[in-house]
Amino acid sequence: MPCIPLQRPISQPLRLRLSPLAVHPPSCSDYLDLIRENCVGLSTREVDAIFAHLARNRGFDVHSAHLSGNSKLSSWTKENFVNQYSTKAMAAVVLAQSASWAQAQDMSTPPQTLDVVTVTATKEKTTLQQSPASIGVLSEDAIRATGPTHPQQLLGQIPGVAVGVTNGEGHNMAIRQPFTTNPVYLYLEDGIPTRATGFFNHNALYEVNIPQAGSLELVRGPGSALYGSDAIAGTVNVITRAPAKTNGVETSVEAGSYGWARLLLDGTFGANPDGGLRVSVNRSHSDGWRQQTAYDRTSANFRWDQVINEQIFAKTILGFTSIDQQTGANSPLVRSAYENNPTQNNFSAAYRKVQALRFSSEITYWAGDDVFTITPYARSNQMDLNGSYNFSSDPRIEKTDVASYGLLAKWRRDFTGGWKPRLIMGLDLERSPGTRTEDALTMIKTGTGASTNYTGYTVAGRIYDYSVTFKSQSAYSHLQLSPTDKTLVTLGLRLDRIEYDLDNRLNSNVQLGAKYYGQAADSSTAFSRVSPKLGFTHLIAPQTSLYGSHNHGFRVPSESQLFRAGSDTTDARASTKALLALSLKPIRAKQTEIGVRGTTGSLNYDVVAYRLEKYDDLVSQRDVATNVTTSVNAGKTLHQGIEFALGAQLDRAWRVDSALSFAQHKYADWTVSGSTNANYSGNVMEAAPKTIGNTRLTWQPNARNQAQIEWVYLGSYWLEASNSPTYGKYEGHQVFNLRLSHSLSDSVRLHARIMNLTDKRYADSASVSSSTPVFSPALPRALYVGADMRW
Repeated sequence: MPCIPLQRPISQPLRLRLSPLAVHPPSCSDYLDLIRENCVGLSTREVDAIFAHLARNRGFDVHSAHLSGNSKLSSWTKENFVNQYSTKAMAAVVLAQSASWAQAQDMSTPPQTLDVVTVTATKEKTTLQQSPASIGVLSEDAIRATGPTHPQQLLGQIPGVAVGVTNGEGHNMAIRQPFTTNPVYLYLEDGIPTRATGFFNHNALYEVNIPQAGSLELVRGPGSALYGSDAIAGTVNVITRAPAKTNGVETSVEAGSYGWARLLLDGTFGANPDGGLRVSVNRSHSDGWRQQTAYDRTSANFRWDQVINEQIFAKTILGFTSIDQQTGANSPLVRSAYENNPTQNNFSAAYRKVQALRFSSEITYWAGDDVFTITPYARSNQMDLNGSYNFSSDPRIEKTDVASYGLLAKWRRDFTGGWKPRLIMGLDLERSPGTRTEDALTMIKTGTGASTNYTGYTVAGRIYDYSVTFKSQSAYSHLQLSPTDKTLVTLGLRLDRIEYDLDNRLNSNVQLGAKYYGQAADSSTAFSRVSPKLGFTHLIAPQTSLYGSHNHGFRVPSESQLFRAGSDTTDARASTKALLALSLKPIRAKQTEIGVRGTTGSLNYDVVAYRLEKYDDLVSQRDVATNVTTSVNAGKTLHQGIEFALGAQLDRAWRVDSALSFAQHKYADWTVSGSTNANYSGNVMEAAPKTIGNTRLTWQPNARNQAQIEWVYLGSYWLEASNSPTYGKYEGHQVFNLRLSHSLSDSVRLHARIMNLTDKRYADSASVSSSTPVFSPALPRALYVGADMRW
């Protein structure tokens, strides 16, 4: 599709940010800025085509970025740029090299070269060469080719990342951590958190429309210096698709095993040189492969891009998701049932219903050397949950309803002179009033211990009913300096002030049978944190970059950790437990990493080693004064490893890509007291595999056909924290997946995939319940077929 020049005279001088790195003056990201400003809706592949055209016809070397005979480039105007590069010849290059439906989509996901542009690590478009962070980027092509029915099938292509399947598209993550549902990850959509910090949900990605995303970026390790609380182990940013440059509609229909059906609709409307509207709709259904595990999803995204004038650009996004699912899909089973009757669901009474609505409008204003961005946003998150994980100890129906209103403001300036500074400063504000109600349940069940089958329930009575307002005010700064032509240094600092205001509608503790549920009095709780970061990149060869960083992260206690302390055996003990919960502090983390990325011949590589420490983690301990057991900030854990992203073009038709990681996760200081007294210090953490691997071999004999075989590997891990041989380890697994595609024409593409090709029995998760090892069986062999159409 052609690049459309602006249809107005422009006289503002072209102000290129000359990269401080000698091999990139000006950098590819500088050109990307220009292209994005002047050409609406370009894809990454189209941008690459423009760079290739510049290399062939304008003396611009994509790798060394020298401009032959163009020393006066900085005096050009935007109009010159448009006239020179937005020509029919340029359009022909873009058309020839951009992804056509007559070509098979590229199934390979090669490790990023230095010119790949990201936004998550600095909140600005930056090439990987200039990013001192471990970043994985999954392009639109990779997302479409993977066709994920669950985030696990996509994110595992990034090194150091494993995703566990819970229910439907629910998930738990392992990014430089064991598999966990704890709030140590931050989930963004176009740079905006999908939920308020105080109301974290580990399943947050199911609220985002991943199959129709424009790209996905994942930063491994702490990111609190830019994003604040929750960004301890990783930040996931799902980026929406920009409107196309011409009107059109795309449809994808798919059917598969176990009642799977999905319809994806996507269209651009009102396209013109100044912008357009993109609408994406996702309707998905599964009967579930286990008993009573059906899943329904409806998502819609609206994105309107608009060039208001030569200085102002607006991007407005509206997203909606509705989910209704039976949540026993990861029901754990004892070994005999896991092996012989894996469709059995012992938690058929569980369910989850979710409604999520997000709105934002990002307005960017160019004023000379200054760039201002302001993004007001609003969102609503509602959930009605009967969680299976509560059935054995604290069964309840939880309902939460949170409305958020916020503002992100940012200023950027590139300074001239020594060390060529770039300064970014920002202010983030949010107010999120929410409510929580909980009703205790009496479960109807058969069997005992780990084989208990929960078939129904009756409501016993209300145990929590409160409203809480989350408020945050945060200021940050990010400075880039170039002490040498090949070295870039980044420094960052963020100050967060976070408050909770509680209004409890229950004035006294609630007694239900032998349990007393402690109630916190109306109160306010506040936290303040300063998060620094330091990083560098150094070009050691034209296509090899060394990078490293030291980052701090934190997460504040969630509203449920502060105000929902749980039950105890007496009224006094319940009151003490509620009071002690209010004294919780933020969990802290710090990480040091160093890596190298680049290209040698046909090999792309990114190798990084890291050491991540968490402090003040929550440990269950008995208070010596009151004898009440509660969570306290007394734990320390250590996480260290090495991650590899490797890719090579073997010949014209064959390519191999691999994401591998080797890590160790240990309790550095972890003593538990209460019903259990144990010191786990020095032990390997449970659910913490040492090895994670994903390798894809892709065959593309011609432009219309592709095939890919994928190998997914997860190493063994301990089932519980004592590392007892009595319970032992989950043995790990290897799974193979197959993907095929064939383009019938420019507008019709057929595709198929077989997940778990060998029909291997393996576990999505494994642990110990009632002193018995239990395993949650994963999806058996499943076939999906579909067709993509475009007109």
